[in-house]
Amino acid sequence: MPGLVFGPGACREAGWRAAALEITRALLVTDAFLAEHGVHEPVAAVCAEVGVEVVVHLIPVGEPTESTLARAGTVAREAGVDGVIGLGGGSALDTAKVAALLGAHGGDVRDYVNAPLGGALAPPGPLLPLLGVPTTAGTGSEVTAVAVLDLPQEKVKTGIAHPLLRPLAALCDPDLTAGVPAAVTAATGIDALLHAAEAFTAIPHTSRAAPATPAERPNYQGSHPLADVWVSHAIELVGRFLERAVTDGSDREARAGMMLAATAAGIGFGNAGVHVPHACSYPIAGLKHGWKPPGYPGDGRFVPHGIACALTAPAAFRLTHAALPERHREAARLLTGREPDADDPNPLGEAVRRLMERIGVPARLEEVGYGADDVPELVAGAEKQQRLLACAPLPIDGSLLERVFRDSL
Repeated sequence: MPGLVFGPGACREAGWRAAALEITRALLVTDAFLAEHGVHEPVAAVCAEVGVEVVVHLIPVGEPTESTLARAGTVAREAGVDGVIGLGGGSALDTAKVAALLGAHGGDVRDYVNAPLGGALAPPGPLLPLLGVPTTAGTGSEVTAVAVLDLPQEKVKTGIAHPLLRPLAALCDPDLTAGVPAAVTAATGIDALLHAAEAFTAIPHTSRAAPATPAERPNYQGSHPLADVWVSHAIELVGRFLERAVTDGSDREARAGMMLAATAAGIGFGNAGVHVPHACSYPIAGLKHGWKPPGYPGDGRFVPHGIACALTAPAAFRLTHAALPERHREAARLLTGREPDADDPNPLGEAVRRLMERIGVPARLEEVGYGADDVPELVAGAEKQQRLLACAPLPIDGSLLERVFRDSL
């Protein structure tokens, strides 16, 4: 687990942390929207105060792609940096991870992408020292060991996963989320919830075969008691604070609660794993790029990651409920603060659906441009996410994925 600093003003430790890691010239990765509003300037200033030079690299608003990640790696090498700071949402943080990877070791992005879409190479050694400074409360990327990217040619999303991708320190400053639009708060917050709920309902780690060697242990091991501590608290926090943060962005208690929820969920799912909703989200986000998310900055057309996960979550939890009914009921109780009916066949899925409605997150695939004719391609894309589907509490095949997608139209 990385070093954690949490609370208002945490971002002001970036310079000291960078210097402590012997960084003298840092690549500061952030997105164009944040830079336009000067959000990166306090971090750059505190770095300058301790003699750490900063090279700013701006990425587009939207999901990282193979080409934008490759560009960040090129910038890191050509700028001669010896450390990386990611400041932003999941896209900026994941880009920073890959910049630290390629800046240290070179190669092509595809060399490191998970199989079967890439070479699944492990980094040959440590990355450039990396700090994560989140400005949204959702992805938990500041504490995870995965970077997610879009592969436009394959019309699917995938990831690069290895323990060395985890930032060495995470500076979690809830005040940085104060200006986040309500739509972004909703989409990222629902992502944090699903990280936690999927990890809590994942296959028990004792049900998975032990790796032959420590090097073969997957990042996602299945649910276990230590991860449960983090993700159960995250579910409860989302239930208490997400709607408040969406309704009133100046609610500092709600902003802090959601930042804590996102980071706690990241620690938990980064070890336990996620399953069906996230596996389904990758083709949803990758297959089409024609939907403009209302309330998002810029003119980009894409399905934000949290929304892509949420669209199938009610149907997915209906499917997985029978495998671990007590876990699903407990997650629903944590989220709502109420005991679900004993005979409810989908208490968690329905609790998630009701929350989505209250915060304005689309609840059906048709709302973001998908129809019945798209289901075969969506299924094919989800089937490629075996790293995630292996964490589901029951075996998942194409017919079950088809049921989830059709139930989500």
